[in-house]
Amino acid sequence: MYVGIFNILFIDGEIMVQAMVGQLGGQPVLILPEGAVRTTGRDAQKNNIVAAKAVADAVRTTLGPKGMDKMLVDSIGDIVITNDGVTILEEMEIEHPAAKMMVEVAKTQNEEVGDGTTSAVIIAGELLKKAEELLEQDIHPTVITKGFKIAKEEALKIMEDIGKPVSLDDTEILKKIAITAMSGKSVERASPKIAELVVEAVKTVAETRNGKVHVDTDNIKREKKHGGSSEDTELVRGIVIDKEVVHPAMPKIVNDAKIALLDVALEVKETETDAEIRITSPEQMQAFIEQEQKMLKDMVDKVVSSGANVLICQKGIDDIAQHYLAKKKILACRRVKKSDMEALAKATGGRIVSNLEDLSPEDLGYAKVVEERKIAGEAMTFIRDCKDPKAVTILVRGSTEHVVDEVDRSVEDAIGAVASAVEVGKVVPGAGAPEAEVAKRLRKFAEQFSGREQLAIKAFADALEVIPRSLAENAGLDPIDILVALRAAHDQGKVSYGVGVFDGVAIDAFDNGIIEPLKVKTQAIKSAAEAAEMILRIDDVITASKLSKGGGPSTPPGASEGGEE
Repeated sequence: MYVGIFNILFIDGEIMVQAMVGQLGGQPVLILPEGAVRTTGRDAQKNNIVAAKAVADAVRTTLGPKGMDKMLVDSIGDIVITNDGVTILEEMEIEHPAAKMMVEVAKTQNEEVGDGTTSAVIIAGELLKKAEELLEQDIHPTVITKGFKIAKEEALKIMEDIGKPVSLDDTEILKKIAITAMSGKSVERASPKIAELVVEAVKTVAETRNGKVHVDTDNIKREKKHGGSSEDTELVRGIVIDKEVVHPAMPKIVNDAKIALLDVALEVKETETDAEIRITSPEQMQAFIEQEQKMLKDMVDKVVSSGANVLICQKGIDDIAQHYLAKKKILACRRVKKSDMEALAKATGGRIVSNLEDLSPEDLGYAKVVEERKIAGEAMTFIRDCKDPKAVTILVRGSTEHVVDEVDRSVEDAIGAVASAVEVGKVVPGAGAPEAEVAKRLRKFAEQFSGREQLAIKAFADALEVIPRSLAENAGLDPIDILVALRAAHDQGKVSYGVGVFDGVAIDAFDNGIIEPLKVKTQAIKSAAEAAEMILRIDDVITASKLSKGGGPSTPPGASEGGEE
């Protein structure tokens, strides 16, 4: 007689039946491939929680203006020095499946908002730590996740309630948001100047549709070049392309530029069908060459007749065509990236033309100056001072490559923070103030529940206080003293009071210019809570060995042993 409970696993489209407890005439039935490992129940939950907490602890020391940096060295010795949460987690090449879900939290936060990645991961780790304490009291994971869900919804409402309105015209507040986003980064010394550039860039590319502000951060191009100080970072009201002028006889600077944007090669095309040209005399050869030259000259004449004095081409430009363009004093760049071409169209107001016959004066873009400049020993072409650019460039500078990379990450965070602030139209105080206020109100809210969910809601409230506690710890302050002072301030109705990392006391974050976008906070709570809920619901982890061994499905043709293509 056979006794057993079966699970059906779908692996690579084939069904494997796994006997969880299986006996056939006293003989155990092994269905999983040899080498497969299975952890169940409390062990599986503990392993996942420990892995997720380890990821949160790895980035926790980087939080806040006094956060430290991490140096990450890869297998070939390349180093990255950063305190940007998502960069650290991506570079760490994490293997554990539950820990990978924490990396997803940081990536989602980065894609959605561009800032607050460290906070999101820390909150997720702390939620799991608090959940572990509840699991040890024999509270079922589904009860905990239900409580977390209720608390998350309430926390988002509280955040919305304490948010203050902000608009594109509030330049000073937007600058403070940018400075807050960059605090703790190595760029801090130059942050007021860079904050100004970021705010101007966001205001330039912002579009208002149906009364709502939209900011496509892809329209703010960042071009990195080492060799200067971070204070040399500049905003170009136009586009900088990493290309040089193609011919030495061309002008290196053109004022009042009329720019033709071409997605067509200025070269003689090969015939579409296979053709053989037989040349039997030198005269025929000469005629053939002259005809080629004439075709190229005609192409250049079409550009000239449109009135263009600058040509930016996505494809190639023949040497002879370059010569004719140089004679006509036209500045030209070739093989420009498609993304740069699209940005140029938005910045200059020009239209990308795919057929030379169609090129007309209406298709030309305008820029006050187009010039080739050498930066860090490399020639770059600047298309600057466009009339109403809907795409701009921030030229990011730093003394070394590692510095410029970190400055670039800081600028990216600041752009994301300012853009999400104007899109949502609300800001909250920083310095851990909103988390302290939400925690206070959640504890009060929990009293409405009589079941075990109340414990989960209180645990959620306690978990949010990890942000002010981490800020205090990273600044070398006593976290207990700070949390007590914060709770006292919030009990007196001082909603915007947060951690003063420089003074060691509770301070008014708004008065001290520590301001963050509402979206950074709400997104962090959403993604952290959902990741924690998902990890808590796992009670069984089955780790298969390589499927090509031990009776599993064979490796599909064309794939390698490790399953890589």
